[in-house]
Amino acid sequence: MRVEVSAEKKTQVKALLIGVLVGYAITCIIFLGYSMLITYTSMSEKNLPVVVAVTTLLSVLVAGFDAARGAEGRGWLWGMIAGLVYVLILVAIVLVTLPAFSADMRTVMVCVLGIAGGGLGGILGINMKK
Repeated sequence: MRVEVSAEKKTQVKALLIGVLVGYAITCIIFLGYSMLITYTSMSEKNLPVVVAVTTLLSVLVAGFDAARGAEGRGWLWGMIAGLVYVLILVAIVLVTLPAFSADMRTVMVCVLGIAGGGLGGILGINMKK
């Protein structure tokens, strides 16, 4: 049995993956910049949780925005999917790099923030297209 995937769906999936990659590029740039500030200045790590939360929100907004730009409709849904994919990759990276990691309320909040932020980005993305 062969399943045919329409060109429209391929375009949407491609936009979603590009959105997530752009989101991670933003994350890497911000984290690299912040780590350089911590290393080469007298800045402390006390703001790290805020930087991580703001970076995550900004990255999933952009991922959702880009994912929705490739969609014909339901930008909110494509944005939420992009946010979910972003968060799942983030959790996988944390599980691999920190074996002693255990999920807590902060982890749940990052997941909710990621999905909601992606949905908001998707709403903005689909409406900017029109």
